[in-house]
Amino acid sequence: MQQDPSATVYIVDDDLDMRESLAWLVRSIGLEAQTYGSAEQFLNELPADPKGCLVLDVRMPQISGIELYERLAARGDPMPVIFMTAFADVPMAISAFKSGATEFIEKPFNKQELLERVQRAIAKDEAARADRVQRDKTKSLMDSLTRKEAEVLEMLMSGLPNKSIAAKLGITERAVEMRRATLTKKLGVSSLAEMIRLIADYDRLSKGTGPKT
Repeated sequence: MQQDPSATVYIVDDDLDMRESLAWLVRSIGLEAQTYGSAEQFLNELPADPKGCLVLDVRMPQISGIELYERLAARGDPMPVIFMTAFADVPMAISAFKSGATEFIEKPFNKQELLERVQRAIAKDEAARADRVQRDKTKSLMDSLTRKEAEVLEMLMSGLPNKSIAAKLGITERAVEMRRATLTKKLGVSSLAEMIRLIADYDRLSKGTGPKT
């Protein structure tokens, strides 16, 4: 699986040997790793826009792994997380997944299994980033529309033909056609079908419902 070379695996665990072992393992497949001995250290040193995934011990003093992830979620940091613990139990697993865990793994774990989960988490982060870029790009395009163009777009998305749009707006069908032509140019599409797909994808991404399958 090809990974973004700029992605980083952030490892937070109060066990020094575990941190160093995990960092070595991650680096062995060509990924960057950064380690932190506590949730506090991670929060203090976390980059503004971390790219990659978080490997996070559940049981830590002061701030637990789940509490840390809840703080990150509250701040709007969407980085995927892999929770790990030597004391796994069903309630803890449920709490972790409710907090947004990508994975939950019990120590001691199989090294290859952990690496596969890390790679899946990074792939998820890359896909989410691509979605956000596309969403922001489409929003910028939509913000460039005039009020009249936006009116026509809304009616087109409702399935109205040119004749009905013209009647509702009190303009000629030719005027509607001209506005449609401007819309396709501004939105960078070549057909009504592409325009509908673009707006539908934007609505999906804005609601955070994930990619289509």
